[in-house]
Amino acid sequence: MKTTENYLAEIREIRKMMEESSRFLSLSGLSGVLIGFYALIGTFVAYRLIYSTVTPPAFFNGNTTLQLTAVALCILLLSLITAVLLTWRRTVKTGKRIWNPGSRLLLLNLAIPLFAGGVFILLFLSKGTFEFVAPGCLIFYGLALVNAAKFTHQEIFFMGLIQVALGILAALIPSAGLIMWAVGFGLIHIVYGIVMYRRYERKNNN
Repeated sequence: MKTTENYLAEIREIRKMMEESSRFLSLSGLSGVLIGFYALIGTFVAYRLIYSTVTPPAFFNGNTTLQLTAVALCILLLSLITAVLLTWRRTVKTGKRIWNPGSRLLLLNLAIPLFAGGVFILLFLSKGTFEFVAPGCLIFYGLALVNAAKFTHQEIFFMGLIQVALGILAALIPSAGLIMWAVGFGLIHIVYGIVMYRRYERKNNN
């Protein structure tokens, strides 16, 4: 005959299975650290393109907006590749599948605010209004993280709130937009990646 402890254990196991089916918990902390470093490198390149008085190499000759767009796309592509590869490696290592209901819900809830933010930023760029690019990136990215946090680790929620706050500061102080962008996409990602690694990955690697 089952005891109360047996029933409680079964309930905990059912809850765990339901959580794993609706949440994606295999995000790589190391990818967050690397993405943060990519963002800092991108910020440095952008700063040189915008403020440097030295004649740039031939590769950087041309329209500054196009150059900055190219840098941003390179950083985005490198970040996506890094996140997918390291998350896939961690997922395989833990014996789980990278494409499951939890990951689908996570991507959907990330994609909607990011798509809206991308359209918003492109509209401003088309009108030659650049001071809202950094705030727009930070705010919509932060909202995407807040929106998707319920389908992964809750640390994502708090990182999203920080990104939104930095975006608001960047809107209030346009001259600090590049600095806020570096802090949000660079330093905050590095801190987040270290925290995630220490909490969820290091014990599995020992």
